[in-house]
Amino acid sequence: MTGIFGWFILFWMFFLIVTISIGGYFMFRKFLKGMPKKDGMSTLDWQEYYIKQSLPLWNEEGKALLNKLVAPVPSPFREVAKQTIAAKIGELALREGAGEIDTDLIIRGYIMATPKRDHKWLKNYLDQEGIDYSRYTGLLR
Repeated sequence: MTGIFGWFILFWMFFLIVTISIGGYFMFRKFLKGMPKKDGMSTLDWQEYYIKQSLPLWNEEGKALLNKLVAPVPSPFREVAKQTIAAKIGELALREGAGEIDTDLIIRGYIMATPKRDHKWLKNYLDQEGIDYSRYTGLLR
Protein backbone atom coordinates (compact mmCIF):
# COMPACT_ATOMS: atom_id res chain seq x y z
CA MET A 1 0.00 0.00 0.00
CA THR A 2 2.75 2.37 -0.75
CA GLY A 3 3.33 4.69 -3.60
CA ILE A 4 0.73 6.13 -5.89
CA PHE A 5 -1.94 3.52 -5.12
CA GLY A 6 -1.80 4.32 -1.40
CA TRP A 7 -2.19 8.04 -2.11
CA PHE A 8 -5.11 7.31 -4.42
CA ILE A 9 -6.90 5.30 -1.72
CA LEU A 10 -6.29 8.08 0.83
CA PHE A 11 -7.60 10.73 -1.58
CA TRP A 12 -10.62 8.57 -2.44
CA MET A 13 -11.49 8.09 1.26
CA PHE A 14 -11.25 11.84 1.86
CA PHE A 15 -13.35 12.58 -1.23
CA LEU A 16 -16.10 10.14 -0.17
CA ILE A 17 -16.25 11.50 3.38
CA VAL A 18 -16.54 15.10 2.14
CA THR A 19 -19.23 14.38 -0.48
CA ILE A 20 -21.29 12.23 1.90
CA SER A 21 -21.05 14.95 4.56
CA ILE A 22 -22.23 17.65 2.16
CA GLY A 23 -25.13 15.51 0.96
CA GLY A 24 -26.07 14.61 4.53
CA TYR A 25 -26.09 18.28 5.51
CA PHE A 26 -28.60 19.17 2.78
CA MET A 27 -30.72 16.10 3.51
CA PHE A 28 -30.81 16.99 7.21
CA ARG A 29 -31.89 20.57 6.41
CA LYS A 30 -34.73 19.23 4.27
CA PHE A 31 -35.67 16.82 7.08
CA LEU A 32 -35.85 19.69 9.58
CA LYS A 33 -38.06 21.73 7.25
CA GLY A 34 -40.44 18.78 7.08
CA MET A 35 -40.79 18.48 10.85
CA PRO A 36 -44.14 19.73 12.19
CA LYS A 37 -44.09 22.90 14.30
CA LYS A 38 -46.35 23.75 17.24
CA ASP A 39 -49.25 24.45 14.90
CA GLY A 40 -48.99 20.96 13.39
CA MET A 41 -47.70 22.10 10.00
CA SER A 42 -44.11 22.09 8.81
CA THR A 43 -42.30 24.85 6.94
CA LEU A 44 -42.79 22.88 3.71
CA ASP A 45 -46.52 22.51 4.44
CA TRP A 46 -46.86 26.25 4.93
CA GLN A 47 -44.96 26.92 1.70
CA GLU A 48 -47.30 24.61 -0.20
CA TYR A 49 -50.34 26.24 1.43
CA TYR A 50 -49.27 29.79 0.51
CA ILE A 51 -48.46 28.79 -3.05
CA LYS A 52 -51.83 27.05 -3.57
CA GLN A 53 -53.80 29.90 -2.01
CA SER A 54 -52.02 32.62 -3.97
CA LEU A 55 -51.88 30.81 -7.33
CA PRO A 56 -54.92 32.67 -8.77
CA LEU A 57 -53.26 36.01 -7.91
CA TRP A 58 -50.26 35.42 -10.18
CA ASN A 59 -50.23 36.87 -13.69
CA GLU A 60 -47.87 36.09 -16.55
CA GLU A 61 -45.81 39.24 -15.95
CA GLY A 62 -45.26 38.29 -12.30
CA LYS A 63 -44.27 34.74 -13.19
CA ALA A 64 -41.79 36.05 -15.77
CA LEU A 65 -40.26 38.44 -13.22
CA LEU A 66 -39.91 35.64 -10.67
CA ASN A 67 -38.22 33.43 -13.29
CA LYS A 68 -35.77 36.26 -14.08
CA LEU A 69 -35.00 36.74 -10.39
CA VAL A 70 -34.19 33.07 -9.79
CA ALA A 71 -32.21 32.70 -13.04
CA PRO A 72 -28.78 33.10 -11.33
CA VAL A 73 -29.51 30.23 -8.95
CA PRO A 74 -27.75 27.01 -10.07
CA SER A 75 -30.20 24.76 -11.91
CA PRO A 76 -30.26 21.91 -9.34
CA PHE A 77 -31.44 24.36 -6.66
CA ARG A 78 -33.54 26.70 -8.81
CA GLU A 79 -36.92 25.02 -8.29
CA VAL A 80 -36.48 24.92 -4.52
CA ALA A 81 -35.45 28.58 -4.46
CA LYS A 82 -38.36 29.51 -6.70
CA GLN A 83 -40.81 27.65 -4.48
CA THR A 84 -39.45 29.28 -1.31
CA ILE A 85 -39.58 32.77 -2.80
CA ALA A 86 -43.05 32.24 -4.33
CA ALA A 87 -44.33 31.02 -0.96
CA LYS A 88 -43.06 34.17 0.77
CA ILE A 89 -44.62 36.35 -1.94
CA GLY A 90 -47.89 34.44 -1.60
CA GLU A 91 -47.79 34.85 2.18
CA LEU A 92 -47.36 38.62 1.82
CA ALA A 93 -50.16 38.82 -0.75
CA LEU A 94 -52.59 36.86 1.42
CA ARG A 95 -51.75 38.81 4.58
CA GLU A 96 -52.23 42.13 2.79
CA GLY A 97 -55.34 41.00 0.92
CA ALA A 98 -53.85 41.86 -2.46
CA GLY A 99 -56.04 41.49 -5.53
CA GLU A 100 -53.07 40.39 -7.63
CA ILE A 101 -49.37 39.88 -7.20
CA ASP A 102 -47.55 42.91 -8.55
CA THR A 103 -43.91 43.95 -8.88
CA ASP A 104 -43.90 45.50 -5.41
CA LEU A 105 -44.96 42.25 -3.74
CA ILE A 106 -42.49 40.23 -5.78
CA ILE A 107 -39.55 42.44 -4.86
CA ARG A 108 -40.48 42.57 -1.17
CA GLY A 109 -41.03 38.81 -1.07
CA TYR A 110 -37.73 38.18 -2.85
CA ILE A 111 -35.86 40.38 -0.37
CA MET A 112 -37.47 38.70 2.63
CA ALA A 113 -36.97 35.15 1.33
CA THR A 114 -33.36 35.42 0.21
CA PRO A 115 -30.11 35.80 2.13
CA LYS A 116 -28.23 39.08 2.25
CA ARG A 117 -25.66 37.95 -0.32
CA ASP A 118 -28.38 37.91 -3.00
CA HIS A 119 -29.44 41.50 -2.38
CA LYS A 120 -26.46 42.97 -4.23
CA TRP A 121 -27.46 41.07 -7.35
CA LEU A 122 -31.07 42.22 -6.92
CA LYS A 123 -29.98 45.87 -6.73
CA ASN A 124 -27.95 45.47 -9.94
CA TYR A 125 -30.88 43.79 -11.69
CA LEU A 126 -33.35 46.49 -10.60
CA ASP A 127 -30.94 49.19 -11.79
CA GLN A 128 -30.70 47.50 -15.20
CA GLU A 129 -34.49 47.27 -15.45
CA GLY A 130 -34.93 50.87 -14.31
CA ILE A 131 -36.99 49.93 -11.25
CA ASP A 132 -36.67 52.28 -8.27
CA TYR A 133 -35.85 50.31 -5.13
CA SER A 134 -35.42 53.23 -2.73
CA ARG A 135 -38.56 52.29 -0.80
CA TYR A 136 -37.09 48.82 -0.08
CA THR A 137 -33.88 50.07 1.56
CA GLY A 138 -35.29 49.21 4.99
CA LEU A 139 -35.65 45.57 3.91
CA LEU A 140 -32.31 45.33 2.13
CA ARG A 141 -29.65 44.23 4.56
